[in-house]
This record gives sequence, C-alpha cells and structure tokens, in this order.
Amino acid sequence: MLRNPFALVGTYCLYHRFADSQGDSSAGCEAVHIYLAPAPRPRTVMRMHAFAQIRLTFNQDRPQRDEDDASGLAVQEAKPELKAPPMYKVVMFNDDYTPMDFVVEVLEGIFNHSREQATKIMLAVHTEGQAVCGLYTRDVAETKAMQVNQYARECQHPLLCEIEKDG
Repeated sequence: MLRNPFALVGTYCLYHRFADSQGDSSAGCEAVHIYLAPAPRPRTVMRMHAFAQIRLTFNQDRPQRDEDDASGLAVQEAKPELKAPPMYKVVMFNDDYTPMDFVVEVLEGIFNHSREQATKIMLAVHTEGQAVCGLYTRDVAETKAMQVNQYARECQHPLLCEIEKDG
C-alpha cells in the first residue's frame, strides 16, 4: 500500500469489493473507478475568467448576422418542390395458349385484385389483346411484371407482361 496518497494524483484507481461472505467471488461483485484529479490553480481560473470576459466584449462589438443591413432586399428561403414519382402501367398481353383461370389466378395473387376485378381484366386481355393490370412506380411495376413472367414460365405458359410509362 502506498504511504503517500498524493502519488496517484492524475491516475485511475480500481477498487473491487465482494459482497458474498461465503467466498464466492462471482456473486455481488462491484467495481468502482476513482479518478484523483489535482486541485485547480488559482491563476488558471483567473486566466479563464479574463478570456471569457474578453470574448464577451468582442462579441458585443460585432453586428449580429440576423440584423437588417438596410440594403432593402428581402430574402425568402425557397422550399424545394416535391414531385410525385412517374407512374408506370403493368400491361398484360393476350396469347392463344394460357388458360383464363391461370390469368385470373395471377391477377389475384400478384396484383391483389378481387375475383370479380381479376375476371374483368382477364376478359379485357382476351377480347382487346391487352389490358392494364395496375399502375405503380417504376420499381414496383418492374417487379410485378417480372413476377408474372417468371411464374408463367415456371408453369409453362407463354403469358407476357410488360411495363409502359403512364401519360
């Protein structure tokens, strides 16, 4: 043990205390970190006080940035204009080999249409040669068209879906 308590000034001390009286060191272990700092010198405090006073005086002499400079110009910050992202149509094309039930299944599963809406779109594809399945942002439209084409290939149907820019 050190006889001079000031020998550790400016260093860390680690103190462990064990609360268990049975000798089990894992129960009730507590670590305390102690930092012994030297007392501040009086002249250091005086210098900091003088520096703070000089800084306050200097800031009082300088004009504020927010003050009007009397040039007569009014400045207003422009807010950025937000645009809606461009929308894309997912278009399904007719073929002579894909069953109508499969088209309805795709419209219900991938595009989340009801049975009635899916049947209407399927009949529009059959009679007109193509129909819009949905209107989405580009990433979503590409993903849905890819899912339809991939699922149709897995089921060995020649169903084709593409995207077109809306408007």
